[in-house]
Order: sequence, then C-alpha cells, then structure tokens
Amino acid sequence: MHGLTAAALLDVWERGRGLAPVRRAFVLLQAACPETPEEVLLSWTAGRRDAHLFTLRERTFGSDLEARVVCPACAAALEMKFRVADLRAPFADAVDADYSVRCDGQEVLFRLPTPRDLDDVVKLNDAALARQHLLRACIRKTLHDGLDRPIELLPDECLQEIERQMALADPQADVRLDLTCAACGHPWQAPFDIAAFLWSEIHAHAQRLLREVHQLASVYGWSEADILALSPLRRFLYLEMVGA
Repeated sequence: MHGLTAAALLDVWERGRGLAPVRRAFVLLQAACPETPEEVLLSWTAGRRDAHLFTLRERTFGSDLEARVVCPACAAALEMKFRVADLRAPFADAVDADYSVRCDGQEVLFRLPTPRDLDDVVKLNDAALARQHLLRACIRKTLHDGLDRPIELLPDECLQEIERQMALADPQADVRLDLTCAACGHPWQAPFDIAAFLWSEIHAHAQRLLREVHQLASVYGWSEADILALSPLRRFLYLEMVGA
C-alpha cells in the first residue's frame, strides 16, 4: 500500500464529499486497497477495514497523530499526541470466522459486522433500530435445547453479550483511549474512529491543496495536474516567491 498522492487525495475527497461517514470510510478503504475487488472489501470485518485505514494514514501523513478532546466533567480542552502503533490492535485472520456464545440457556451463532452490514444500516436514522438490524444481520442461528429459535426472542442481555464478544473478537473495530483530565483529574474512555479522524485530515489537506492550485495557476497559468505533480516543498517555495 502506498500513501495518497496530492492528486489521489483530491480525488478521494471529491468522491467522499456528501456521503455518510460509513460510506466515506469505504471510499477511504478503496483508496487504501485499489487492487482489491469491491466485493472482497465489503466482506472484510470492520476491524480489518480500520487496520488498513491506519496504514493508509501512516503512509500518507506519517505515524504521529494529534487530537483535541473535551473533558466530559469540567469541559477543559485537552491536546493529545500519540502514534499509530499505539492504536493498533493484534490482527488475526480468525476475525473472519463464525463465533458462538451461550446466554440464557441458548447458544447463539454469529459473525462479525462487515462494511456491507454497516452500509445497510446507514439509512436508518434511529440508533436502536440500526443496532437491532445490524445484530440480526450478524446472528446466523439461535438454538435452544438443540432447536432453532427466532432471533426476535433473544433478550437484551443476550444481545449485549453478543456485542461484547464481537468487540473482543475484533478489537481494532472498537479502539478506545484511556484519558485523564489534566485540569480536574477526571478519568474516562474516549472512542477513536480512524475513518472519521483520517477524513477530517483529508478534508483540511484538500482545502489547502485547492488554494495552492488556485494561487499558482493564477500567477503561472499552470494546470492543476502540473501543480499537484510538484513535491510539497517545491509548491511551498513557488508560493513563497509569489508572496502567497
């Protein structure tokens, strides 16, 4: 996998604009794995998708990350610095397998969510309904005393246990940061969404690239392709010369 060039980054940004976050994440995954067929990417687990997005981020912008969060207790702003390696979970091909859990006298067979599953629920505006739809898509079978039982009869505590087991089986899909507020000492966990984080960086970088193209094209008459083909250093030096 290679990092995004300036031209490729603008292409990804243009394709992802206006899409729901889940679909933006898939656009990023396609950019990370251009030689992998779409149907294969749709069948990956969410954690495998995010593992590739971490790699794409690392090869496009580097290993160091900076983020800003707000303490839920005192509303103080915290600046965080960490590395991609700090957020990587152990990766195993076994996450593509089927799993089972026993709960309330029942055995539930399930698989892990995929990008296709996440895309199917993106149009559901109700969070509870989306959760139910996603779980039902991933539950393959429910058995009670060896006999099939309707999924709809599973109690909520069983659904919660299935979600817990999914998180354990695919930890890269549920990255959480252990944080402590420097101002008030409040500890809490904050989720880290690599797709949303990477998209925000791509959006900011695309805006900057478009301004640079406009400034250099206005002065030199160069095409967008010619300007984007320049290295970042050479673009910077030309911008300095024109006083931008």
